[in-house]
Formats: sequence, C-alpha cells, structure tokens
Amino acid sequence: MSFSSDVKAELSRQVSTSRHCQLAELAAIIGFLGRQETDVNGSVRLCLQTENETVIRKCFTLLKKTFNINTVDSQISLGEERGHTYITLAEGKEETAKILQAVKMNDERGMTEAAEKGPNPLMIKNACCKRAYLRGAFLSIGSMSDPEKSYHMEFVCAYEKGAKELKQLIQGFKVEAKIVSRKKYYVVYLKEGTGIVDLLNIMEAHVSLMNFENQRIMKEMRNSINRKVNCETANITKTVNASSRQIEDILLIREHYGFQNLTDSLRETAELRLEYPDATLKELGQILTPPMGKSGMNHRLRKLSEIADNLRN
Repeated sequence: MSFSSDVKAELSRQVSTSRHCQLAELAAIIGFLGRQETDVNGSVRLCLQTENETVIRKCFTLLKKTFNINTVDSQISLGEERGHTYITLAEGKEETAKILQAVKMNDERGMTEAAEKGPNPLMIKNACCKRAYLRGAFLSIGSMSDPEKSYHMEFVCAYEKGAKELKQLIQGFKVEAKIVSRKKYYVVYLKEGTGIVDLLNIMEAHVSLMNFENQRIMKEMRNSINRKVNCETANITKTVNASSRQIEDILLIREHYGFQNLTDSLRETAELRLEYPDATLKELGQILTPPMGKSGMNHRLRKLSEIADNLRN
C-alpha cells in the first residue's frame, strides 16, 4: 500500500462520537462523490461515484451511525452508467431525501451546489465539524506522496469555487495551502512538511502523522549528513589543491632562487610547508614559535607565490 492509502485507511477507522461531526464528514463525501439517480420508473437512489473501498466502507459506517441504515450485502449494488462506477447508498425517494436533507443538500441540485461552492456553512459551524469535513474531503478527493520522496498533499476539485472554499477551510487552521489549475481541475495543495503534519493532526490521522514525522526526521538527517560530508570533502579538496600550488611555488623558488635569498620568516614558512604538505594554514601557524594565526600564514604564502610568479615570468 502507498502512504496515501495508509492515511485513508486510518481515516476510515476514525469515527467522531458526535452526530453533527458524522454528518459533516458524510456531507464532504456525498458533496464530492455523491450522485442522485432516477431510473425510467421514477425510482430514486443515492449513489457514490467511486471504486475506493475505503471510502465506501466509511460512508456506510457513517450512514449506520447517523441513520441506522443497515449495510447488509444485499443493499450494496455496484454498476456502470455513462462511464462511471457507482455504488448505491440508499434507495427510495424518502430515504434519499432524508439523508440529503440532513447534510443540507436537499436534492440533486443541492449536491451539485455543494461540489461547486463548498459545504453549507451550517454543516461546519464548529471546529470539530470542520475537522470531520476535511477528513471526508481527503478520503474522497485527497492524496499525498510518500514522504521519503517528497512532501506533497493535494485535493483535486472539479470546481474553482469549491477549491477556494476548501483552501479557506484549511487556512482557518493556520495551515498554508495553495491552488493550481491542472487540466480541467483545481488542485488545493500543500508542499511544506510542517503544514502536512498539521493537517494530518487536524484530520486526526495520528499514526500516519508519526510515520510521516519519522520519515521526515530520517530524511532530514540523511540530508544534513550529506551536506556535512560534501562540505568536508570540498574543504579537503580546497586545502589539498592550495597546498599543491604552494609546494610547487616553493620548489621553484628553491631551485631557481634559493632559500638563502629569502627573509628568515619566508624561509621558515617555505620549509614548514614542505615538511607538512597536508597541514592547514591554522595547523601550520600553530607549529611556529611563537604561534601565528591563519591570516599571517596566508600572507607569507602569498609572498612566496608572488616570488614564484616573478620567476616564471
């Protein structure tokens, strides 16, 4: 299973104790995936357009909790119509109307408006209901990448207004979210690890949150170690290259100019560098008596470099 599937599996097991929260989550699922069907005989049924078993199970659990609708196998019917896979939630005009009225949608037009404009404000008056609604939204239209690869969570909305409402709902919890247009859809997304952690907490996916944090810590530790190794490697390479140039200059001076023509300080520095070719400037300075700082050693070696350049010219 993917990390996104694990999150949805955990959310499907998270059921609010309050009926108003259960209805808020149900409103999100029906709003994003619901469809009211009427056959040639005028028979009405409420369906979900989804193949996701996790969403189906959660929806039936909520229906059982809120309306005491028994979800025996005979009541679950899958079918195909106009290219959509759907599952029947409730049959009969009266039962369908009862469910839609409870989630403040009333009829098929109300379901369309919920998808286009977002939830009825009465459904998400309380913070707990907003959490439940976001949980239902993620189950219905959400996904996220594996944190080992990247930090990305998104909700794919069919309507721009609905996407803006969802973004505003997320930002109401002080979590930064953005919208991008992707083909004919509007995607509400989060790309910061901290924001994703906060939203997982808001939706009450606590196990997934801990797994995400563990992977994020491991990833950041690996990145930190890699940065330090790369920095150390770069410093070592820089020191070796500088030492090689200095030794080359000093050997040229010894052969074509002679150490005897150097000042005592420059001769001492040249001999020290030949004796300790791998030492840093700071280490060379500490060997001297009295010790000398890094800048002083650098100044002397630059003088030797200038002499060598004059000899080459």
